[in-house]
Amino acid sequence: MKVKEFDKMFDDGDEDISMYLDVSKAHRPEQEQKRVNVDFPLWMIHQLDKESKRLGVPRQSIIKVWVAERLKKAA
Repeated sequence: MKVKEFDKMFDDGDEDISMYLDVSKAHRPEQEQKRVNVDFPLWMIHQLDKESKRLGVPRQSIIKVWVAERLKKAA
């Protein structure tokens, strides 16, 4: 398939183009994950768990969002 044909299919939106893509090596720049270990005092864990239950999201999600917000403010 030529690029112009692919672009037209994409732009028209009438056909699913995913079968024409090889995403086996796709990645999101600056979004790769790396595991880190952080020790929190027990009182923080309790507060995080309370907030995560209130919001209905995992504890890890709250930590990621709060750290990201703080880093954006600092930048």
